[in-house]
Amino acid sequence: MGIETHQNAHGITEVVMNCPPVNALTVDEWFGLAEAITAAGTDPQTRVVVLRAEGKGFNAGVDIKEMQHTDGFDALLGANRGCAAAFSAVYDCPVPVISAVGGFCVGGGIGLVGNSDAIVASDDAWFALPEVERGALGAATHLARLVPQHKMRAMVYTATRATAAELHAWGSVWEVVPRDELRDAALKLAEQIADKSPTVIRAAKECLNGIDPWDPKRSYRFEQGFTFELNLSGVSDELRDDFAGTDKAARPADGDGS
Repeated sequence: MGIETHQNAHGITEVVMNCPPVNALTVDEWFGLAEAITAAGTDPQTRVVVLRAEGKGFNAGVDIKEMQHTDGFDALLGANRGCAAAFSAVYDCPVPVISAVGGFCVGGGIGLVGNSDAIVASDDAWFALPEVERGALGAATHLARLVPQHKMRAMVYTATRATAAELHAWGSVWEVVPRDELRDAALKLAEQIADKSPTVIRAAKECLNGIDPWDPKRSYRFEQGFTFELNLSGVSDELRDDFAGTDKAARPADGDGS
């Protein structure tokens, strides 16, 4: 378990998050995810990366309990840098990255999916940024790549959810399928891309990044500055302590943050 990588004969590399119970990643796991995606993209045999998860949901952000049980700000700084590294690895990957999202995708999960090139989701998938409930800010940069502007703002302020069906209607999700068909649907899309010239596809990825209207890496780091301010004020610790004391089994998807 942890971060797993598999490659098939079509040149499709699967990077799998398998971090029970809810894929809330520790600092080491965020950096491990960044390294796995980077390694996949630099492998000349890789034509497409499929990012997916095992377990209850796609990703529940950072591990709040690790943060609250670490003295000082080391875990906070590590989580922020680890998230930034993983989000950048997806964005900078020289080949397209397809996210296969099943169940919940919250906090840091939004950063991964928002920087992906394409998204396939299960019919039970949903997306949210509960950051304001954890005394943090971040990944609105990436949520804005998934939902319309005013929907994004309302979602940030209220920590409410958007469904896979809504994202499909907005054009953000390529396809919505039953949960047990999710991996196959993602691989089918990946095979369509892998059939094209790898030289052209790599050029297309670099080209599309170059015409983005804003730099998501710089934008995300700007957001993180406000998270640091909130932590210095003391409010973040209070909110995280409240969350860490709740029954996670009862709220497995209200995730941890980014």
